[in-house]
Amino acid sequence: MPRQINNSNLITFYVPKSPISEAYRTLRTNIQFSSIDKKIRVLMVASAQSGEGKSTTVSNLAVTYAQEGKKVLLIDADLRKPTIHRIFGLSNRTGLTSVITGQFHSSEAIQSTEVENLSILPSGAVPPNPAELLASQKMKAFINEMKDTYDIIIFDTPPVLAVADSLIVSSVCDGVVIVIQEGKVKRELVKRAKESLERVNAKLIGVVLNNVKKSKKNGYYYYYHETAE
Repeated sequence: MPRQINNSNLITFYVPKSPISEAYRTLRTNIQFSSIDKKIRVLMVASAQSGEGKSTTVSNLAVTYAQEGKKVLLIDADLRKPTIHRIFGLSNRTGLTSVITGQFHSSEAIQSTEVENLSILPSGAVPPNPAELLASQKMKAFINEMKDTYDIIIFDTPPVLAVADSLIVSSVCDGVVIVIQEGKVKRELVKRAKESLERVNAKLIGVVLNNVKKSKKNGYYYYYHETAE
């Protein structure tokens, strides 16, 4: 039985008719229109550094895909500082590392949620060699296997500038979205993250500008104000 979601950052689940939830649905639509010739089946949400709201963004985006009727698998590939299991109130005892190392079958590690059509694969135990696991042939084979079951697979990953893990994961993705928190990260760091992704031929399809402050004069508002990171 799915565990109860207890994280208020999932606004698309709790308040699906809010303007912010509508913004996430617009993001989903924009992603779908970003690649006409090749349908995006595997998506990564990245950020230059930690604390930019990446995990909150990827979680809400996954919910909107599921609400559209797509069968969604959200994978926490941040094997060093996992977050997704906490957002959805799930156990992290088994997860991606358990599957890649052959300790558990994927059916034993993937967990259902209260959100219809949305399944979660937490990171699992923190391994001593995250980059090697993510770059392994078993990882690629696992993703190809999951494509037979899910309409879209979405990855949460560590910050691009922190470790090489996200660059490795981007190699199995059809597209990458970068989350930038306004006022938190320097433009130069965002540029470096973008260049790093481009060097490994990642397909950048867009940017989410997060926590944007807009003037009352123009009827603006905060894009959102709380993050799980």
